[in-house]
Amino acid sequence: MAAMTRPISWIRAARKDFEDFPESVQTDALRALTVAAEGRIADHAKPLKNFDKGVMEIVLRHRGDAFRVVYAVQIGDDVWVIHAFQKKSTQGIKTPKHEIDLVHERLKRLKELLR
Repeated sequence: MAAMTRPISWIRAARKDFEDFPESVQTDALRALTVAAEGRIADHAKPLKNFDKGVMEIVLRHRGDAFRVVYAVQIGDDVWVIHAFQKKSTQGIKTPKHEIDLVHERLKRLKELLR
């Protein structure tokens, strides 16, 4: 029996930011999200540090820029896209604190909404 593909849902602000990404980055990210919806982990996805299991980060590079798409697989039945952003710093590999805080805030609100 084939595993069911889960729906992919978006927090509106994440969708809006995502739509500003270059087209090829969007295509790669959507491919990775489809893999997640099928219950697997794409090559360029990894667990996001300091978050519960099931919060993942898709890491994408495009012309020297770094893009991130954060999604959660443990909330409800859907794969939820929580945040999408371009990393400004090319020096450090650490995700900026304000981006992490935003992910925490959106996860909290989403969990409350889906209760």
